[in-house]
Amino acid sequence: MEQTSLPAERQQRLLQMAQRQQVVRVTEAAQSLNVHEMTIRRDLDALAEQGLLERVHGGARLLQAGLETSFQLRSQELPGAKARIAEAALAFVQDGDTVAVDASTTGLALVRLLRGRNVKAVITNLEAATLLADSGTPFILVGGSFHAKSYSFVGPLAGAVLSKLNPDTVFFSAKGFTLETGFTDAYAPEAELKERLIRSSGRAVALLDQGKFGLRALHSFATPADVDALITDAPLDAALSAAFERSNVSVTVAGSHSK
Repeated sequence: MEQTSLPAERQQRLLQMAQRQQVVRVTEAAQSLNVHEMTIRRDLDALAEQGLLERVHGGARLLQAGLETSFQLRSQELPGAKARIAEAALAFVQDGDTVAVDASTTGLALVRLLRGRNVKAVITNLEAATLLADSGTPFILVGGSFHAKSYSFVGPLAGAVLSKLNPDTVFFSAKGFTLETGFTDAYAPEAELKERLIRSSGRAVALLDQGKFGLRALHSFATPADVDALITDAPLDAALSAAFERSNVSVTVAGSHSK
């Protein structure tokens, strides 16, 4: 019998599969999600119409498979989890702080909550700048070469600006995290900028939804030893918990009172 599920939930799962595997096969996805193949075909068609996947024979694939995915695609993934993580991140923000936020979509969820607060922001993302422009929250937009995939500014100029700034707290996300590679990103200049952000701060807070664990991208930019706190949306497994505990990283599960 077909399992009852909402189309939006299934499509989020299919996007996650595409991120991990690059290609989603109809037969495999139907078995994994316990639904009919026709249901999967309709979901893949809907995702293709949104420009999030490309339909191929027998399934669908990420556009430009194997490369970093677009800001628009990532914005569609797990919006509820990102919102909960961002809400939990506010516990690390005090009035009068200067906070730096990377160009991740989880970081953008936090920027939405910073509007109108008594803080100063350092940002590298164009959409974040647009959000803050009319909010009354002062901010510094770190300029540089514009990278359209992430709506961010990167390169030597951005790095030179960051080298002269000392924010109280930096919030960042990653393409993935494994115990072997640490925090990783698919685009070298973005990884370099995240590394500079972390080095510039008095405190570094990682914002990672559960789908990022076990994934790896080409460029490593930080290890647990470089991070003070982690906010995620589900409990970590034993090995991950032990690794972060060894590095004295506080772990917050968004929506939970446990740390």
